Amino acid sequence: MKPMEVLDIPREEFSERRQKLAADLNGATAVIFAGKGGGLHSDFHPDLNFQYLTGIIDEPGAILLLNPADPNPARREILFLEPHLPELERWDGWRGPIDSKLKDQFGFRALMRTSSFPQILLNACKNSLQGMCLHSISHHEQPVGPDLEVFQKLQQRIPGFRIHDGSRLVPLQRSVKSPAELAMIQRSAEITAQGFAAILDVLNPGLNEFDLQEAAEHAYRSNGSRGPFYGTIVGSGFNATILHYRDNCAPIADGDLVVIDSGARYGKGPCGYGSDVTRTYPANGRFSDRQKEVYSVVLESLETTISAVKPGIAYAELDSISRKIISEAGFGDFYPHGVGHPIGLEVHDVQPETLVPEGAIITIEPGIYLSDENMGIRIEDDILVTAEGPVNLTGNIPKTIKDIEEALANRTGTNR
Repeated sequence: MKPMEVLDIPREEFSERRQKLAADLNGATAVIFAGKGGGLHSDFHPDLNFQYLTGIIDEPGAILLLNPADPNPARREILFLEPHLPELERWDGWRGPIDSKLKDQFGFRALMRTSSFPQILLNACKNSLQGMCLHSISHHEQPVGPDLEVFQKLQQRIPGFRIHDGSRLVPLQRSVKSPAELAMIQRSAEITAQGFAAILDVLNPGLNEFDLQEAAEHAYRSNGSRGPFYGTIVGSGFNATILHYRDNCAPIADGDLVVIDSGARYGKGPCGYGSDVTRTYPANGRFSDRQKEVYSVVLESLETTISAVKPGIAYAELDSISRKIISEAGFGDFYPHGVGHPIGLEVHDVQPETLVPEGAIITIEPGIYLSDENMGIRIEDDILVTAEGPVNLTGNIPKTIKDIEEALANRTGTNR
């Protein structure tokens, strides 16, 4: 079998993202901290805005400085890296010295060590006299954002230094997907379809919920993914009424509906893009009349709402369209969550505006949860927003009653 092309974001795109952001800074200085962590027992996950602007996922402690007012074009963006410590790197991974090869790898003309960061930042802020906060603004019970904390200290040292809120600038870029990002999410959707096919092939009463999780995630890894995009949910019977059920350890009974909420991650290491899909399947292969009644309402809500997706529509309007159908059917009190959310670098991706932009990818996921009947039903697809109409990236995963029952009638139990 010919291996599939490996997709990634080209290095030039990260540079274009930084240039676009620099133009929006209006001469202010900005910093983004990658964060720290990782090691033997856990993967390092960089700040997602840092990852979006640099593509770097394996440099704990790194810092990006943007200083568009610097008279030297080569110093208008500087990447700071932790010191090169050969003895430590024998344990945690070789990082090497700063040289032309490393500059080319990361796409930066100016690379420095973090020991130089305080003085370089001071000089930049003395020149610009303004700092732009790009990290999220914290509420009063959280620690102050790392860039705001640094700028507040500099405000005590630089007369006339001003601080501005730019926390929406990177999310506005991230909310619209580039062709390269779309290609990665589409690949994730293709792999996710393989996972749901594996579930349909093995689903039977008597299995454990974890058996279905393992079937999906094994299929993900067998088809080019490093694993799930988020924690897979497999809830049967009453567990299907728990929105973020994660135990995935109960036996599946005859007559149960099983809610599977899962998606494959596609990209390097523990990072990348992904899909977010939910399907509800009857364990014994056939929906009961009552299950068909409720399922049909959720499916109508899904399809009607998807058809309304277009650039410029309010997220709240999509929610109202979905909720109206479910409420008119008498189930309004049993639909406790919103209709969907953007996806991208994270499963609940940034949503900087109230209107849906062209080029966004959003989920539509209505649900009805009847705990007294041990019945939960949720159906979810990933939708690309275009001027020509909505494009369902996950619509090939069976979701009509007819298609689901036919797929389950043909299961072999061997697609593992």
